[in-house]
Amino acid sequence: MAEKVYTDYFYDKSAFNTHDGGYVPLEESQTPPQPLNIPAVLAPDQETNSDMYYTITAQTGETQLLPGAKTKTWGYNSSLLGKTIIFKNGKTIHLHLENKLTELTTFHWHGLNIPGPIEDGGCHAPVYPDGSRDVTFKINQPAATCWLHAHPCPSTASQVWHGLATAVVIQDDAEAQLPLPRNYGIDDIPLILQDRRFHENNQWDYQADYDPDGVQGPTAMINGTINPYFDVTTQRLRLRILDGANRREWRLHFSDNLEFTQVASDDGILPEPIKFTHLMTTCAERHEIIVDFGAYKPGDDVVLYSDDTPIVHFRIHQFASDNTKLPPHLVEVPGPEIDAALPVKHVVMSGMDEEVMIDDQKFNMQRIDYKMPLGKCQLWDITNTNNMKGGMIHPYHMHGTAFKIVSRNGHAPYPNEYGLKDVVSVNPGEHVVLKVWYDVAGIFMYHCHIIEHEDGGMMAQLQVVDPADPEHKYQLMDHETLMTAFAKERGVSMDDLWLGGMESYRKMGMQM
Repeated sequence: MAEKVYTDYFYDKSAFNTHDGGYVPLEESQTPPQPLNIPAVLAPDQETNSDMYYTITAQTGETQLLPGAKTKTWGYNSSLLGKTIIFKNGKTIHLHLENKLTELTTFHWHGLNIPGPIEDGGCHAPVYPDGSRDVTFKINQPAATCWLHAHPCPSTASQVWHGLATAVVIQDDAEAQLPLPRNYGIDDIPLILQDRRFHENNQWDYQADYDPDGVQGPTAMINGTINPYFDVTTQRLRLRILDGANRREWRLHFSDNLEFTQVASDDGILPEPIKFTHLMTTCAERHEIIVDFGAYKPGDDVVLYSDDTPIVHFRIHQFASDNTKLPPHLVEVPGPEIDAALPVKHVVMSGMDEEVMIDDQKFNMQRIDYKMPLGKCQLWDITNTNNMKGGMIHPYHMHGTAFKIVSRNGHAPYPNEYGLKDVVSVNPGEHVVLKVWYDVAGIFMYHCHIIEHEDGGMMAQLQVVDPADPEHKYQLMDHETLMTAFAKERGVSMDDLWLGGMESYRKMGMQM
């Protein structure tokens, strides 16, 4: 029997971001083609059989993105984005986090099942200019493509837009036994999908581009490269796709409708490989796919498109024949039984523009919106109350855990949603049921990952309670403290301070 090949994007077409009033379509780049930047792997300061040590530095820089003037950018251990960070399952990670920016930042480990609020690196763990913070945690989760990005409320969107995002790869023994390409930079490469608008002198201007429903630009930027090409020297290529954009959905397909196989999603390998010709990714999702170029010959050009815009050219070179086949079953996906004593937790995402909220409230850094016990599994029902006429797809994200999708509006999840996830996009008028459990205690955020929405208050806060320490007290930051620091660092008064997310609270007449 022929394998099923999926040829559509699954999401509600009437809610694609192409219908937004503020939609910015991608434009084909006229910049001369550039080799795709493959981020170097960050070397650990030290590694033993049980521990890994890294120094991660947030820094400013300049990057040659277009002909002419360099663009002022931010990055981790580099001028833009960052070096790929490798963590190994079972090892204890020791991080020395340095801030060489001119303003405070945080280091959020998106997709890692680690304690919060400090290790997780959300808004409660600021690192001030010329300051540092040391954190330690243990990796106890399957192989996956995760990422590091800034998360200081309410300036997360601006800092990610400036360039603070980089790939994190978790390795484990189970993934190592699978017949997957894993020669990094040759047949195993990250694809960080972002978009930008260039202003005078090749510079970015976040405030000029600001839209409360998410900042977009007409120029695709892939791994920090404009109009990239990749030299294909192997028949099979593993692409670790990350939607690192503030707002944009990417509807991906290759020229000739070339089939590809998805083998992993956000937090690990899928139970079985899934074949596609078209794949839609929403903000912060990850998809690992295997592309087989066996039908092409040297000199051919295979193009990856988002909608109708080419974003990466794959230039085919001579390669050895590779007849490797994927097994029909890849891994067992963990998931505990639901605790019948726990009620279903309902979460409602509502609004657009400045009106975005979760459960009819905007985010408050010192308010705990929900508590759940450590180690128990609970059903969470996530609803998007936007309507299909002018509504948006909201990508829902949870810190500090991976969940399993149970259903969409009572129906089966999409075919590639049977693995571990930390982002699920919810169509207007839809509700998605999740199995949620935490293996670590602490304070964690859950929010829409259109980054301007989370800055604008579409975010809430969860406390996972350890029964061995139910009265544990956490020191939580507040918006006023962070905004006062931003104002001081920028040399402006609080009245003159501009942070995009502040506008959403102000226009709704709400206090942060």
